[in-house]
Amino acid sequence: MSGPSTWTVEQRHWDDPAGVALRAAQRAELDARYGSDDHEPGTAPSAEDIDLFVVAIDAGGEPVACGALRRLDETSAEVKRMYVTPPSRGSGVATAVLRALEAAAGERGWTTLRLETGTAQPDAQRFYRREGYTEIPLFGPYAGSDLSVCFERRLG
Repeated sequence: MSGPSTWTVEQRHWDDPAGVALRAAQRAELDARYGSDDHEPGTAPSAEDIDLFVVAIDAGGEPVACGALRRLDETSAEVKRMYVTPPSRGSGVATAVLRALEAAAGERGWTTLRLETGTAQPDAQRFYRREGYTEIPLFGPYAGSDLSVCFERRLG
């Protein structure tokens, strides 16, 4: 496991190869959890609608986590594509990525972060609750989804 002093969180372009590989690994894990590839309500994030994408790199130069922000309105954004490789889970890198996203949101004047995770992801739900996010009613494209659980945190 990596510790907080052995990785860095870097801003990258959405199409960065490390990010592409991390998102592919996340997709494969979610496809396995849900038993299909039809588990994401709404529009998948893309280079055109992601405002910020970060990758955490360990001391050996390996990408171990990622996360993104997609602006929702003047004061809020959505956390997208939070993922940590299985060997790095429990290391604190997920919290570091989330805090980097929150800091970037604050720099942009966004005061609220929202996110959607899935019903088959109790580990993610526990993580967001532990990090100060509160469960909220399903919003936007997730309204009416049987697979979604949504959270929000007010920043500052």
